[in-house]
Amino acid sequence: MKYYEIEVLLKGKREALLIKAENRQEALHLCKLKKGGVILKIKETAPPLEERIKEWKEKLLVFVKQSKVKPDSLIAAIRQLAVMTNAGIPIYDALKEIANSTMDRNLKEILLKVSEDINSGMSLSESLENFTYELGSLTITLIRLGEQTGNMPEALFTLADILEEIRENVMKFKKAIRYPLITLGAMAIAFVILIMFVVPKFKSIFERFKAELPLPTKILLWLEHTFSTYGLQVLGGFILIISLIIYLYRNNEDIKYKIDKYLLKIYLIKDIIYYATLSRFTLVFTELVSSGIPVAEALDSSVAMVDNSYLKEKLEIVKVLVQRGVSLTEAFKETGLFENMIIQMIAAGESSGQLDAMMRKISDYYRMKFNYILDNMSSYIEPILLTIIAGLVLLLALGIFLPMWDMASAVKGR
Repeated sequence: MKYYEIEVLLKGKREALLIKAENRQEALHLCKLKKGGVILKIKETAPPLEERIKEWKEKLLVFVKQSKVKPDSLIAAIRQLAVMTNAGIPIYDALKEIANSTMDRNLKEILLKVSEDINSGMSLSESLENFTYELGSLTITLIRLGEQTGNMPEALFTLADILEEIRENVMKFKKAIRYPLITLGAMAIAFVILIMFVVPKFKSIFERFKAELPLPTKILLWLEHTFSTYGLQVLGGFILIISLIIYLYRNNEDIKYKIDKYLLKIYLIKDIIYYATLSRFTLVFTELVSSGIPVAEALDSSVAMVDNSYLKEKLEIVKVLVQRGVSLTEAFKETGLFENMIIQMIAAGESSGQLDAMMRKISDYYRMKFNYILDNMSSYIEPILLTIIAGLVLLLALGIFLPMWDMASAVKGR
């Protein structure tokens, strides 16, 4: 909705009205209904402050309430739906039954709303698009595949298998980073305790001698002052900044794009995102092509489920070029995302007429690379962990002992 400021001449007096409407014509029509008179001027204007605050509050409320469905609950519901549709039970009845049996309150509300939409004439995929964040774009894409091919049970079983694989990978990732996170957490707590309770003891000694302190000691004293004076403010500010970044990431496309692009430059994280994204993209594309969906349409659905904005932009190049009549090999090559071996495999699949079989091998290759990273996560993280721990220990040691050595030397020099 837009806001229009309209100046009206009514009974010899000028009046200014603020009208909320979809477009200029609707604003003029509403103005004539409300006031009549002669319209002198109309211009689009910014929403009033109270409306902007109200809109911001509504978005914030949605952001706070919005939460993804638990993977276990979603997988169980999809498998139930696959079995019931395979048995010939109508989707409306199946959704109602699953909603009544699930213990996940969020999923229950979604299924009941979807069943109402289906009863009113909407398709399953159209209704589920309203819950893309909660269910994931992969779920929507595979269910749309089932509608297009007319084989919903097979699409649902495939979706459940893919989601189970993703869940296992997430569990492996959490297991791999559990030890480093616990170690870093313990080190951070120990560091804060030393800063808060040990450094102040030395602070009085340093102040007594009034000597020039080295940089590590100044850093420790600054940290001690910050934590003791502004500890709660720093913690609150940190939480606020993280929450703001998450909110903007979900609601601002430009910021999401910049963050997604930056993440692809960070050590280890870039490989995890890259291989996870391409593994899912090639897998979904393979399933769509194998089911007889045209390549251009399969690309459209596969690209739509990519979460990383930067990679999505690159992969959309493939979709655009294929729609223009460029070969799939050249289109994939143009993105710059795929290594030469993958391009050669796609070319071989195109020339032999076995594109789906070759794409399945490519999907397996990316899955293997992704699983290898997860299986060796500890060896990748250990150097970073050791560097951080060494840096903290070195800062504490130099910050405390350097001035002590200087003071001892000064005393001996007397």
